[in-house]
Amino acid sequence: MAASTAPPSGMRDFLPEDVRRREYVIGIIKRVYERYGFEPLETPALENLETLLGKYGEEGDKLIFKILKRGVHEITGEADLALRYDLTVPLARVVAEYQPPKLPRLFKRYQIQPVWRADRPARGRFREFYQCDVDSLGSTSPIVEAELCAAVADAMRALGFPDFILRLNHRGLLAEVLTICGVPADRHAEVLVILDKLDKVGLQRVSDEWVSKGGVTAAALEGLRRAFEPLPPNVDSWAKLEQIGDIFKKIGPEPSSIETLRQIRRLTERTAAFDHLTFDSSVARGLGYYTGAIMEVNVADLAGSLGGGGRYDNLVGIFLGQQIPACGFSLGLERILVVMTERGMFPPSLATSPADVMVATFDAAGAGPAMRLAGVMREAGLRVMVYPDPDRIGKQIKYADGRGIPFVAILGEDEINAGTVTVKNLAAKTQQTCRQDGAAAAILEGLSTRG
Repeated sequence: MAASTAPPSGMRDFLPEDVRRREYVIGIIKRVYERYGFEPLETPALENLETLLGKYGEEGDKLIFKILKRGVHEITGEADLALRYDLTVPLARVVAEYQPPKLPRLFKRYQIQPVWRADRPARGRFREFYQCDVDSLGSTSPIVEAELCAAVADAMRALGFPDFILRLNHRGLLAEVLTICGVPADRHAEVLVILDKLDKVGLQRVSDEWVSKGGVTAAALEGLRRAFEPLPPNVDSWAKLEQIGDIFKKIGPEPSSIETLRQIRRLTERTAAFDHLTFDSSVARGLGYYTGAIMEVNVADLAGSLGGGGRYDNLVGIFLGQQIPACGFSLGLERILVVMTERGMFPPSLATSPADVMVATFDAAGAGPAMRLAGVMREAGLRVMVYPDPDRIGKQIKYADGRGIPFVAILGEDEINAGTVTVKNLAAKTQQTCRQDGAAAAILEGLSTRG
């Protein structure tokens, strides 16, 4: 039996059209992030296993792709390296490794690279996927969260999403809510990991897991269901935040996390984020390193989020031994591509063919003139393919038409001797003969009329 040529489950090959769409989306996100002063960063695909373990919670640690040690350790199963699980922990390692002046005290970076997770593949969920991260380190000011929300909102709008929602919550507020509901502190992490599944599996399934896996009592369960029940449509989410604040005021001081959320909202008032920003008490972010405000971005018709993030003031300190405040947001590129493809959001002008023009020749004697003509047209800014074989002209034209190449430049013996070229517009089914040094201008004009 022949070996399978399909990629492993949860992995994909990216054909030219896929890559063009990916680069289109990445280009937009990069331009937005750079307008906010974020700088590019890249880190290795491999990290030391000890760098990653213990940073994502028990569930996250199970999804790390471990790499066996070389030699006899293949027998023992012992691992010392792992594929990158996310871009945040590697960032924390980098910041700890390159102290000022190599990196500034206030460091703003974006990073767009693949990550790997040993997850169960599903619609829009893969084992290898790109993340588009943007992070700001060195400040505890809520301006940081407000700017991140604004940058993400600008990116979503630039990509063509009018219907996204930025959901905001705070890990400190979640901890307070769990406490007053009667959940012991040592069960908070497990309860929050389960809560993070709410928008995927629903409140009833989450409630069942709270009891079976989280050890939640019947009395605590009733309070949790009230606290995290999704709001009906058209209900003011920020009014719910004030209601929660009022409840806390009856039993003691209002948590500082509530005022932090108010500040973030006020600071986004003159940004693209403001009209999309909602308070959602159920946003939990399952990763264990979050310490403050947490965020997710969602669109209609897709279970789960298109991205998320939050404040993680203690993560860099694990590597450095001193606290460096940090906050970030990660957009899931793969899920964005899935939604944009299904909704037909890519512009018609996005290139779908390998070239603007293909040079065709009648025989091997035309190869040299074809290469020279192609070089002249490339210098004029055209994408040019030279057909390599002396096939029949009809076959060459059929190939170009099948690849979506709009123009064919035909070089026969007569054209070569006269210094001319016959330019065939395949869509318009017209052709013209022009001088070779004028062919590029004629084709560029034809492309401009196509839009």
